Amino acid sequence: MIDENTVGAGALSRDGVAADVALAEVRRLRAGDRPTHGGRLFAYVYDPAVPGLDDLAAAAHRESAHVNGLDPTAFPSLLAMENALVGAAGRVLGGGPGTTAPDVVGSVTSGGTESLILAVKAARDAHPEISAPRIVVPSSAHAAFAKAAHYLRVALDVVPVSVETLRPDPAALAAAIRPETVLVACSAPSYAHGVVDPVAEIAAAAADAGVRCHVDACFGGWTLPYLRRLGEPVPAFDFSVPGVTSISVDLHKYAYAPKGVSVLLHRDAALRAPQYFAYADWPGYTMINPVIASTRSGGPIAAAYATLRHLGDAGYLRLAAVTRDAVAGLADAVRAVDGLRLLAEPESTVVCFTATEGGPDLFVLVDELTARGWHTQPQLSYAGLPASVHLTVTASVAPRVAEFGPDLTDAVAAARAAGPVRLPAELAALVGALSPEALTPDLVVGLAAGLGLGDGGPDDGDGPAGGPLPERMALVNTLLDAAPPALRERLLVEFVGLLQRPAWGSDD
Repeated sequence: MIDENTVGAGALSRDGVAADVALAEVRRLRAGDRPTHGGRLFAYVYDPAVPGLDDLAAAAHRESAHVNGLDPTAFPSLLAMENALVGAAGRVLGGGPGTTAPDVVGSVTSGGTESLILAVKAARDAHPEISAPRIVVPSSAHAAFAKAAHYLRVALDVVPVSVETLRPDPAALAAAIRPETVLVACSAPSYAHGVVDPVAEIAAAAADAGVRCHVDACFGGWTLPYLRRLGEPVPAFDFSVPGVTSISVDLHKYAYAPKGVSVLLHRDAALRAPQYFAYADWPGYTMINPVIASTRSGGPIAAAYATLRHLGDAGYLRLAAVTRDAVAGLADAVRAVDGLRLLAEPESTVVCFTATEGGPDLFVLVDELTARGWHTQPQLSYAGLPASVHLTVTASVAPRVAEFGPDLTDAVAAARAAGPVRLPAELAALVGALSPEALTPDLVVGLAAGLGLGDGGPDDGDGPAGGPLPERMALVNTLLDAAPPALRERLLVEFVGLLQRPAWGSDD
């Protein structure tokens, strides 16, 4: 039996605990998580529902967990597996021998954010003569581009997307290119809505300006080519498009590898060269890194390699077909419910819907779906785009599609009966007038307590610091939706900071 006072409290006990006790504690903590398998979580995880795949990936991870990617000459196995993953990704995305992009090279990274940061770094460092570099992105581009710009001190020029098509105007992106622009980016597809940007036109505009063009295919790059082979009208977006200089694709998404493995591809080695970091001006070993991390566990790479080898091309084609049919079924379920509408017709593996005028409060609906075992992702309103509900659809969802429609209908009825969340007038006024700089610690703690976000105090040894999250998040989401983006950011930083407090434990 696990002592309630030790779970989530202190990891470093005086004498240590038995292995089975430590593992039992992990399992007990995991019991409170969202379900990673079973087709009821529409974000964060990617489950193909392939029997034995988890065991295979775990065994491969165990074989290489202690291998260090810092030095490929010491661990050639890892180099071989990385090269194999890059080659597979390059082939899927239109590169390699016999294509118009025969010299594609790449690197394995820890995830899409690292891939995008490195794409921006390579573009920036290719132009040391530009003292104030800039990148151009659609407003629907992944937030990791903003993170890259922040970390790398690159200016971010954001071009709005159409509220009707959810895509950027290529002419507007072209007009945003300046002499200081080092990279233009687009998505295939965008994460929020699952639509593919007009890559060919954007890449052509970038090429005409002599600027690199990166396609963020982290989310759909492994699925779109298979959907095209199944007859779906997927527009050109990969290295077959002239002007596309780099592409990122996450293998821990629809290649169904364990987290975290992504691949950043460049059309040729010269484009990749500025991505590297090398340093010899110290008395230790000469550092040479193709990615951000120096020490890297071989576990995720080996797990990804084993996953790709096991599923194979035919396996991915089958999984894409299953997922396509699941997407169609979920979209039909949304269309059948009065008060909801699809924000975009599905083009990939995303179903995104919003409420019609007079429809249910979406944030209440999300809570009602959660109560029925469906874990969806609410998206806040932004720049004329309404709040929406995002469903990332994987192959494991297919057996659940028939259950979703009745539960969605029931959840909408319950949300209508509950009515919309109303912020207290004083709180609504405060959010409307408050600037991020005006947030004080006392104000943050008071807001958090009013929203049910823990007690904001230090750990008392009885559980995770900061207290539990509320079971229903509609009030929190309504507050955030009422706030402008800069205030949303600050509020979330403060709220998460209250939750992430040390668990000191006891002095046993």
